[in-house]
Amino acid sequence: MFIESFYTFLGELVVFIAILILILFIAVLIFGVFFARRNEIKYPRFLLFVLDLLYSPFKAIAQLLKLDEHLIDDISIKVRDDINKEKFRKIPAEKTLIFLPHCLRHKDCPATLQKEGLNCTECGLCSIGVIKKKSEPLGYKLYIVPGSSFVKKIVKENKFKAVIGVACHEDLSQMMMLLSDFCPQGVLLEKTGCFETKVDVKKVFEKIDSKY
Repeated sequence: MFIESFYTFLGELVVFIAILILILFIAVLIFGVFFARRNEIKYPRFLLFVLDLLYSPFKAIAQLLKLDEHLIDDISIKVRDDINKEKFRKIPAEKTLIFLPHCLRHKDCPATLQKEGLNCTECGLCSIGVIKKKSEPLGYKLYIVPGSSFVKKIVKENKFKAVIGVACHEDLSQMMMLLSDFCPQGVLLEKTGCFETKVDVKKVFEKIDSKY
């Protein structure tokens, strides 16, 4: 009798949790999508808490409902961008890191891979050199990284207070989540695919220039 009651309770608990997650998913869609379009995001900290806590279930629900595969990441990036914008502007460039993905490089890129990522030679074949030429004289530290392991290593070896990241939807969302204590600002790739990707350089410059 006790075992039957326990399994009944367990089943009801699972159903309750599933319904609660679905309700939170709908709430995130309403507040994250509808209000974001009007640039009036409501309860951003609550949204981030829920998104971080239920990121994987939300991605699974979105896939099950055949919604935009980048929907959850887009909301997370937008909310985190907005919530950190003002604080980010007040942090000097010298305390800010910029992470660019190595997939931005041209197929004939002469750069070599070092312990902190690619060593850009500013050859002019891709946008990396353009961003480097703009950011480093202002005091930013720029890193071209091939993966999250490099990001974690660089984070441990640097003292910084803010970060700008460029990546595809999922990588950018997870990187901003990982570095949420450092006022992250993100720029999505215009063209993805892990090879000769593209970014709108003007959008990166907007983040760089927002401190001045």
